[in-house]
Parts: sequence; structure tokens; C-alpha cells
Amino acid sequence: MSNYAKVVNGKVVNVIRAEPDFFETFVDDEPGTWVQTSYNTHANVHYDPETNEPDGGVALRKNYAGIGYTYDKSRDAFIPPRPFDSWQLNEDTCDWEPPTPVPNDGNRYQWDEETIQWVLL
Repeated sequence: MSNYAKVVNGKVVNVIRAEPDFFETFVDDEPGTWVQTSYNTHANVHYDPETNEPDGGVALRKNYAGIGYTYDKSRDAFIPPRPFDSWQLNEDTCDWEPPTPVPNDGNRYQWDEETIQWVLL
């Protein structure tokens, strides 16, 4: 079974799981296009569904689509909504990155957009 995203004016409005031949008999009169997406793809990396580890497989359209995502046809990529104004799009992964990486010290942090920094929880 495969996953498909319904794209209307560049925005994902629905995501379904269906057999590829489903669309041969499915009648959808609503505007938009169905685009295949992979549940195992995130940030342009394909993950093994059993181990959740990168497996070297082919990443499909950079990210698994979600409702509210953008489908960029020129990049052939699903891009999640921008979480904060200060975050920038990574062109290779089509995922958003903060201006500074989250500290890797074993503690939990959350982003504070007002101060543009990570705050210890």
C-alpha cells in the first residue's frame, strides 16, 4: 500500500493510504492532484520502518506529506509549515532549521522565538 497527498494550489489538504490501482476506479471531482508520499521519508532520508534507522533507500519527495504542508513542484518536495519566522529552509532536506542548533548536552530545550535562542526546560 502507498500513501498519497491531495494537493490544491500547492497545499496538502488530505493524505490517504491506498493501493496504487485505487485511482483507476476512484472518482474525485474536487480540484487538485494526488501526489505519492512516503511515510518512511523525513528530511530527505529514507528510514527502515521496523528499526526507524536510515536504511539507504530512496527518499521520496524529501518529507512525508501532512495536511498544511506545501508541495513545491519545482523541488518535487513536501515542505512542512515554517515553525518560527527566524528558521530557514534547508534546501537539501526541505526542512526548517533554527538559526542556532539545539544544544547537544543531554538536556531538553524548546525554541524561544522572542529571544531567538534555545531555552532549557
